[in-house]
Amino acid sequence: MNYYKSCKLCPRNCGVDRLSGETGFCGESAELRLGVALLHCGEEPPLVGQNGSGTIFVSGCNLGCALCQNYQISQRDNVFRNSSHKGAEAQRHRENKGEKRALGRVVSENEFAGICLALRDKGAANINIVTGSHAIPAVVQGVIAAENAGVQIPLLWNTSAYENPEALELLRDHVDIYLPDLKTLDSNLAARFFNASDYPETAAAAILKMIDMVHEASHRNVRGNACRNAHRNAHEKVIVRHLILPGYLESTRSVLRWFAENAKDRAMLSLMTQYTPIPGRGTIPDTAPKRYLHETEYKTVMGYLEEFNIEYGFCQELVTGSDWLPDFKRPNPFSSELSVPVWHYAR
Repeated sequence: MNYYKSCKLCPRNCGVDRLSGETGFCGESAELRLGVALLHCGEEPPLVGQNGSGTIFVSGCNLGCALCQNYQISQRDNVFRNSSHKGAEAQRHRENKGEKRALGRVVSENEFAGICLALRDKGAANINIVTGSHAIPAVVQGVIAAENAGVQIPLLWNTSAYENPEALELLRDHVDIYLPDLKTLDSNLAARFFNASDYPETAAAAILKMIDMVHEASHRNVRGNACRNAHRNAHEKVIVRHLILPGYLESTRSVLRWFAENAKDRAMLSLMTQYTPIPGRGTIPDTAPKRYLHETEYKTVMGYLEEFNIEYGFCQELVTGSDWLPDFKRPNPFSSELSVPVWHYAR
């Protein structure tokens, strides 16, 4: 937990003392807060199994995307969108504005382990940690407690990829499958929509680090990873996700080119079409897409896959409609067809 003393876990490098209750850009102290835990059937087919992925949503986030569908648990009431303010200065700014923390509740490592056990006992195919980049030390402590309690199903790291390689080292002997986003390689788009102009180079380096770690693990016997995931090839243990933004296909083309040149033979691609305008959010930039993906755009992106000879991975069917958008204030944030709730911050 000493990593929190002068926190530089993520690329924000805030340097605040989270052990003393200070908060940096992510808005979180050293205490681990969770939003919900549920059996979720919305992941890639191999990750869902018969009963769903055991998904645990961590509160707070070190990125703060304007387009985030999970904003209720990932962001404060008013997302602080000036990354030149860091550490204690950012904390004072939030306090002066009276901003509230993202939804969630503090859990101990033993309670975290209990949630993992409950998911396992309900038939979860895996434990899927969503948006834990700013809380890696506390999550690892909880994971170790879960492993000691007998949870031996695969562990997934579901992330924006806005992470320092040094922090990822803490996950090496615990995570079996990495699910990083690669949102864009355009620094202007990254600043406008994802709140970090350095996202492209940072995420690319983090993804390559994840790929290296799983390939190194495949060549040696390590506790946990080898026995829980022995049936998977190394290139199936990193699934790079990319959400296509309507009207910004050149950004998608750049991402697919990067994947083909750097990761195609060592990881899998998952193309997502589910971009949905979120009603009632005043923080969304005017230039953000206000529509769903068009059929013609979908076909264009399929052509990019042929252009870069990307054949192995997943491609979401064209999705329109907002019925699937989560509301984390409900006991089940998603529809009953998509998820089964196991734990909720308000219960």
